[in-house]
Amino acid sequence: MYEQAYSHSAALMGSFSPLAMIVVDPLADQLLAANPIACEMLNIDGPLPLATPFSHRLSAGLPLWVSFTDEALVQETAWSDDLVLLDMLRQPYRVEVYAQRLGDSEQLLMTLIDRNKAEQRRAKAELGRQHRQGEVGWQRVEQVFERIEKQNHLILSAAGEGIYGLDAEGKTTFVNPAAERILGWSTEDMVAHDAHLMFHHTHADGSHFPVQECPIHASFSDGQVHHVDNEVFWHKNGEAIPVEYTSTPIFEMGRLVGAVVLFRDIRERKRAEQQLRDALAEVEALKQRLELENEYLQEEIKAELNHRDIVGNSPAVEKLIKQIQMVAPTSANVLISGESGTGKELIARAIHAGSTRSDRPLIRVNCAAIPRDLFESEFFGHVKGAFTGAVQDRPGRFELAHGGTLFLDEVGEIPLELQSKLLRVLQDQQFERVGENRTQEVDVRVIAATNRELRGMIDVGHFREDLYFRLNVFPIDSVPLRKRIEDVPQLARHFLHRACLKFNKPGVRIPPAQLEILQRYPWPGNIRELENVIERQVIVTQDRRLVFDDLLLGEPPRSLSRASNELTAAHDRGQQSETTLLTEHALSQRQRESTLAALSKAGGKVSGAGGAAELLGIKPTTLTSRLNKWGIDARDFRKKKPRLSSPQHALD
Repeated sequence: MYEQAYSHSAALMGSFSPLAMIVVDPLADQLLAANPIACEMLNIDGPLPLATPFSHRLSAGLPLWVSFTDEALVQETAWSDDLVLLDMLRQPYRVEVYAQRLGDSEQLLMTLIDRNKAEQRRAKAELGRQHRQGEVGWQRVEQVFERIEKQNHLILSAAGEGIYGLDAEGKTTFVNPAAERILGWSTEDMVAHDAHLMFHHTHADGSHFPVQECPIHASFSDGQVHHVDNEVFWHKNGEAIPVEYTSTPIFEMGRLVGAVVLFRDIRERKRAEQQLRDALAEVEALKQRLELENEYLQEEIKAELNHRDIVGNSPAVEKLIKQIQMVAPTSANVLISGESGTGKELIARAIHAGSTRSDRPLIRVNCAAIPRDLFESEFFGHVKGAFTGAVQDRPGRFELAHGGTLFLDEVGEIPLELQSKLLRVLQDQQFERVGENRTQEVDVRVIAATNRELRGMIDVGHFREDLYFRLNVFPIDSVPLRKRIEDVPQLARHFLHRACLKFNKPGVRIPPAQLEILQRYPWPGNIRELENVIERQVIVTQDRRLVFDDLLLGEPPRSLSRASNELTAAHDRGQQSETTLLTEHALSQRQRESTLAALSKAGGKVSGAGGAAELLGIKPTTLTSRLNKWGIDARDFRKKKPRLSSPQHALD
């Protein structure tokens, strides 16, 4: 009863007090009562006690509050100026708090004084006393200003950014230690001297920086704040220091009297930005490389679905498989020689698949398809601007094949001037991109293939002998189909299966008699010609049986439309001759004579418009294979003196 009367009496007295007073139960964490001044200070307009805990009105000061209330409950009274209270709008108040325990209860009567207002009242009282005390008072005022100036000096000294002041003429008025450290100039060097002429006189590229264009001096005329984030100040030792700065005008009685400049050394930021750009460039280069690798891999997958399969069981194939098994696990370079269409690329893929590099790409380069002036760029890559059309960096085939295998098809077509650079890569595993001086290291295994006689090219100076020995570490001969004719049936069935899937024509078969025809044909185009013949017949067959009778006439099987057109034309002319039967020897002799006539008519020209291949209606590679087989040199026909081998040799 006594405690309730005491609490009520204290609250009643608080209602007439000019100070904010509240009654708090710290253990229950409740605000029980508050006088009008306290309600106004804390924006309380509802009934008391409040529903929310009183500790919610503390601004991150709960430990201080617990310590303070414990002291008040134990010592009967307590005082603190460390507490910060929040009003209903969550606005903070720095307060001095006087607390008194209400009797034996656990309640505290607290007097709250706004510290900001209290300091203002004390300052006003202090000024009044100084005014009354005359000169002594003014001395104290000077001490106050000295203290403020000292505090300002400490702030300037502690700042990490450079700060300096300028008067209206551009002369330096003060400099903080950070500015001295960044610029290398001392306060004595700078104060009363023109700052622009001292360390802001030149752009980063060395060109003159007129003071009339300086954003810092612009603050003197337009009274605006100017912020620049990419300029340079010049160190005392002549080094250009990248900076960002803000120039703020200073006014006195409405008149521009100077400016204060705050600047920051951004060298670290510049380095970080450059590292980021370099990293992004590296990521972009890696992205391009991966895209190109993926492109090549997709091409390889489309080009050969069964690249590990070498079909056949002839002694020549068994020997080839043994050679592949021996060389594949090693890192030795391999030179595959053989006629066109014998499967040299298939051998290269089998070697790569059986090597420790099989998880990396096999990059194929058709040396015969690369323009002469683009060989170096294709092999080694180029940098942006290296030549007309080089709009971006591009990795070369060696770089793409790093860790894997590079297959150089038709290696005999590489220009002589590039062969020395290729030799260096094979010897040192190093190269430079076109337009770049930086040497890159590469780990590449090279498999080369050719249908030309490289030894003969060496004799006439068209191929480097040292490059030949570097490539020919492990030679493999790709045997022509006519020397492994026993594999024809197996190959034919293999290509038939693939063609049926490719053209969606199931159930097509080759009769045994037709297989015999395939075995009797000499196959000048080798395996490629066999695959072509099978696919063509699968397309044109009407009864799911393949027929190869036309092969005995020395020409590829004709399509049904072509045969139909020829028969129609013959009927219209009233001419339909009987088919003449020829022996295989006579057939080969007629084919040879036709080839000689075509060479003579074309003047020794093999390929291109008007060439012998075009006249015969066959591919240049097929004609070249036949000439090699018969020992005929097309160049002799340019002199009108054909050099022919004996008939018997030609037919072997």
